[in-house]
Amino acid sequence: MRPAPGYAGDVTPQTALAWMQAGRAVLVDVRTDAEREWVGFVPGAQPVAWKQWPGMALNADFDAQVRAAAQHGQPLAMLCRSGVRSIAAARRATELGLVAYNILGGFEGDLNEQAHRGQLGGWRKAGLPWRQN
Repeated sequence: MRPAPGYAGDVTPQTALAWMQAGRAVLVDVRTDAEREWVGFVPGAQPVAWKQWPGMALNADFDAQVRAAAQHGQPLAMLCRSGVRSIAAARRATELGLVAYNILGGFEGDLNEQAHRGQLGGWRKAGLPWRQN
């Protein structure tokens, strides 16, 4: 774990999975509904979009939904596409009094030299559990 300003810190996808499997944290997928539907999702993750497609407007229900995800007092591990929106979501959850971490690299990781995701870091590249519809 790596400390970070404004939230509990950054964790690797492997650490987030271990915490989730051990019941030590709730994995919260803050990507849009469309991303989870079309790109893939992590089984057992709580879907709480930070922004919504189309237009990428902030989710007006984020506060209530993220509080509900943390209802048992567990820390939250936030997952987005590449680890940017999840930082914003972790900061907001922290402002709400919750303990929240960012998952490094997100679901798809960083862009490679050909501007493609899924090859450099992230949940999928690490070979961790995920599904597509």
